[in-house]
Amino acid sequence: MKALYFGTYDRSSPRNTQVVSCLRRAGVTVVERHREVWGRHNWSLGLGQMARMARAEGSLARRRDDDADVVVVGYPGHFDMPAAKRTARGRPVVFNPLVSLHDTLVGDRARFRHRSPAAGILRAVDNGAFRSADLVVADTEAHAAFFRQAFGLREERVGVALVGADEPLFRPGWHPPERFHVLFVGKLIPLHGLETILAAAALVPEVPFRVVGDGQLAGLLDGRPANVEHMPWIPYEELPDAYRAAGCALGIFGRGDKAARVIPNKVFQALACARPVVTADTPAARELLTDDTDAILVPPGDPEALAGAVRRLAADDALAERVARAGRETFEAHASEDVLGVRWRSLLERAAASR
Repeated sequence: MKALYFGTYDRSSPRNTQVVSCLRRAGVTVVERHREVWGRHNWSLGLGQMARMARAEGSLARRRDDDADVVVVGYPGHFDMPAAKRTARGRPVVFNPLVSLHDTLVGDRARFRHRSPAAGILRAVDNGAFRSADLVVADTEAHAAFFRQAFGLREERVGVALVGADEPLFRPGWHPPERFHVLFVGKLIPLHGLETILAAAALVPEVPFRVVGDGQLAGLLDGRPANVEHMPWIPYEELPDAYRAAGCALGIFGRGDKAARVIPNKVFQALACARPVVTADTPAARELLTDDTDAILVPPGDPEALAGAVRRLAADDALAERVARAGRETFEAHASEDVLGVRWRSLLERAAASR
């Protein structure tokens, strides 16, 4: 089988790198046709960005790859679907959206007002992209259910494949002795629940917290507790060492609807590195994790519960080791590249067969 991975997708996103890697591991020949538009975290919808997008779409649609069995549109390829359909010329188009643009930029991050022109554009782009795909691949069953309901998609037009982690980098390994500390890595967006993390840190002043990342809610760190260290970012290739040196790693704790539908990259990365994970108890998290077995799950937006989980892990080495080992086993069984490669190949074969 040959797949054309297509669009203006973010080449730095694990959702794209993982899909390409997993498919190749499963024996699929993957050819990439890519045009850079967005850049790192650039979600502008200004006239200049729209002009760059138009040029990119024209360039993408002019080329032909006639021997690909299926066209896969990478994240965030919502604007790419018309060009992908023209390129496919009747072959199946599989959409790997990761998110709804309107749900993310209007609902979760509040970048645009609900009744603004930009919000209307995002809603129209979402509708066109999701409804024109032969198959939409969501990252969790909870997200798949949302996509079906929001865009009126039949059951068989939405599949699920977890995000996973970059296994050559994120794996168990030796780390130097270090005082127990809590690690959070992220872009500081609302669904992460940074305010809950900071409030929990204030309740356990004896435990160091390390927040790695920058973004929309970085201002909350200005008055952070004394036991919270902030690092704006570290190189991607150094993240595995940061996980392996941590006593435990945090997932997300936001109360919003979107937070309940996703399992973020950071959770998979920590599991792959065999670190104990503490994250919110949500429908999406329950698809993969079991409380007090392979992770510690706490109510969303509850700093007292999060602080209690941190105290337990900091005080009980045996508990931390047991949760870490079970978390790695869960990763291997459900989110390894071998497992996800088989899953992604079956989804592409299903889309091809439907044609």
